Amino acid sequence: MEATPLHTSLRFRCPFQFPCGKRPKVVTAVDLHEQLPSLTGRRLPRRVLLNFISFKAILLNLQPVIAAPRPEMKEPEVVRTVKLESGVWIQEIVQGQGPEAHEGDVVEVNYVCRRSNGYFVHSTVDQFNGESSPVILPLDEKQVTNKASESFVLQILIIKGLKEVLVGMKVGGKRRALIPPSVGYVNENLKPIPDEFGHRRRILSHADEPLIFEVKLMKLL
Repeated sequence: MEATPLHTSLRFRCPFQFPCGKRPKVVTAVDLHEQLPSLTGRRLPRRVLLNFISFKAILLNLQPVIAAPRPEMKEPEVVRTVKLESGVWIQEIVQGQGPEAHEGDVVEVNYVCRRSNGYFVHSTVDQFNGESSPVILPLDEKQVTNKASESFVLQILIIKGLKEVLVGMKVGGKRRALIPPSVGYVNENLKPIPDEFGHRRRILSHADEPLIFEVKLMKLL
């Protein structure tokens, strides 16, 4: 018995069947040109093509100028810096719109204290949650009786440099000041001073160097 060849015994069914044994007509480029004459392209001269590309580039550069006018240039805001006779430097950051603080008033302020190199020392505003604990400061010098000599002495309740910063401020205003040690914490009883021992010790440890205070006047009491 003769074996049937493998190529004649295995037959696979073609997934594509055409009716009446007809196969689709292969469309050539010539037939497509006859059916769709509008798609026929014409060959452009090289010079015309280059001129078109350069004209388009010029048009793209001019289009923003034509479409929208150039905005007017605004003068940058200049932060005014003033140096007082005591050596205090003051920068007016925000001009307040409320009543002005005068010597003898009692004010409520928020402040941030830093060293001259920017190192953080203390603040009444929490840096994480934004909660504030404003401090109350008197802008005056209190007379105290000295029983030993039966005379009056002036007791300064606030550091002199910060007092000079706050006098003349308006409620809502904000100032930044560089306060030298000569008008800073000359003793441990001057305000503002934190109640916590750690914060108090930190701020007094830098009493012999210039300190930067950024203060905001909240209200007059």
